[in-house]
Amino acid sequence: MKVILLERVGRMGHIGDEVTVKDGFARNFLLPQQKALRATEANRKKFESERTNIETRNAERREAAAGIAEGLNGRSVMIIRQAGETGQLYGSVSSRDVADALNADGFQVSRSQVVLADPIKAVGVHTVPLNLHAEVEVTIIVNVARSEDEAGRQAKGENLQLTTYEVDDDGDFAAGQAAAAAERNDSFGDSE
Repeated sequence: MKVILLERVGRMGHIGDEVTVKDGFARNFLLPQQKALRATEANRKKFESERTNIETRNAERREAAAGIAEGLNGRSVMIIRQAGETGQLYGSVSSRDVADALNADGFQVSRSQVVLADPIKAVGVHTVPLNLHAEVEVTIIVNVARSEDEAGRQAKGENLQLTTYEVDDDGDFAAGQAAAAAERNDSFGDSE
């Protein structure tokens, strides 16, 4: 289906470009979100008559997004979640959680503006991009931790996901593990 873009959409084109897209993408996303018009003669004439209004509206949205981006770029957000000893979260941190944390800090960000390919499933410091406008993208830092103390330690650069293993003098992990298991079994036998 041929459509006329009313705003910049990803890598497809800019305002006023006529592009061919899949029918489902046009019907389910572009047309309902008012990001495009069907490419008919009547719509072409309508677009050309309203082109200046559309471009000024887009410029206003871009300026508003750039203002928000100045305060957000490089900002750190802390999210507290329960996790196991290895750092694996019992749940996950989704784009909605990141948007809620930013809104609690006083920034107007919708969850559709948070770009997470997959939910965050481990404690640690993660960089997350935000698309505030088609032409404005910033990156924030999401610090996922079990407690505020742990978040502070992670922010200073400490890696809390490290696991330690017992290794014998030869550097053999299996022998070290077997020796540690035998030691534990001996200590259980002594307590009886």
